Amino acid sequence: MLLYTRRAQRIAWAVFGFFFLLLFVLPFGILVLAAFTRQWNGAFPSSYTFSNITAAFHKDPLDGLETSLITAFVSSVIALAVGTWAALALDAMRNRGGKALIQTVFMLPIAVPSVVVGLALLVAFSQGPVLLNGTSTIVVMAHCILVTAYAFQQLSAAITRLDPAYEQAAASLGARPYYSLLRVKLPLLLPALTGSLALCFALSMGELGATAMVYTSHWTTLPLRIYALDDRGHQFVAAAVTAVMMTITLAVLLAISKIRTRANFR
Repeated sequence: MLLYTRRAQRIAWAVFGFFFLLLFVLPFGILVLAAFTRQWNGAFPSSYTFSNITAAFHKDPLDGLETSLITAFVSSVIALAVGTWAALALDAMRNRGGKALIQTVFMLPIAVPSVVVGLALLVAFSQGPVLLNGTSTIVVMAHCILVTAYAFQQLSAAITRLDPAYEQAAASLGARPYYSLLRVKLPLLLPALTGSLALCFALSMGELGATAMVYTSHWTTLPLRIYALDDRGHQFVAAAVTAVMMTITLAVLLAISKIRTRANFR
């Protein structure tokens, strides 16, 4: 809906600002405030401390952060590769039934609760011939299954927007299909690839439901450790650990956005 009068525009911006502050700024602001709080009895903290931030850099949170970063990086790269391959295969397929099957298979993990994915992996790989229960592999696998759907969805949308004239021009100049894919199609998809990688990484860093079903004591991600801190009554330390996780995740996403910006420029 277009707003032509200044009064209507001001009202729209005021409504947007109110809900933005209420739903986004306020929760994150309170979280950061809680990270520096020693005691909170009223509307505002009664006293402040840096001990929560110090505790966030102890061994257990740092181990969880390392585990989350490794899991998110590996699962995001695998999800990007599989999602790209599936999106390209979907674009080349002419059978409507086959297309519908591929879309259903890749979108199913986000159509059900993540706990269902974790339980399915736990049941499937808790005994032979493939035993993965109790290993880090099953955790990475759970994250891959959940985030691949988003990579597939983004790449499929990006491929449908590509102008086929580029590939046709390359073919007319004698380029083989694999050369056209590597030197024409994939460079054009680079902004979508980096965007998908960033989305998969962010989703994997915050994943909790499926991970709670398959994690092991030696491969516990940071969201699980934050949940354990909160469950034991250490809410302020949990807030500090969450703030650290948010900062590092944001830094990684900003680094990926630099790649995306250069890709858009190209």
